[in-house]
Amino acid sequence: MKALPKPPPAWPGADGKPVSCNEKLKMLAENHMEAATVLRDVFEDAVLMGVDEAAMRQILNELVAALPSPKRGG
Repeated sequence: MKALPKPPPAWPGADGKPVSCNEKLKMLAENHMEAATVLRDVFEDAVLMGVDEAAMRQILNELVAALPSPKRGG
């Protein structure tokens, strides 16, 4: 099984500066690992059940693009 992607080396903040709080960085890394694991499992299941790989990638991209911003109230 291919290794999961590593979190980015820096997390850009809304102000353009990288997030630097160690607790936030730890949480972001944990969330990244969890999301990568879940997405890999969903992707693998779909492809193994016969869904076209490129179509599934597009479906997952659309899912992420449709996530509402928590800053806009939903």
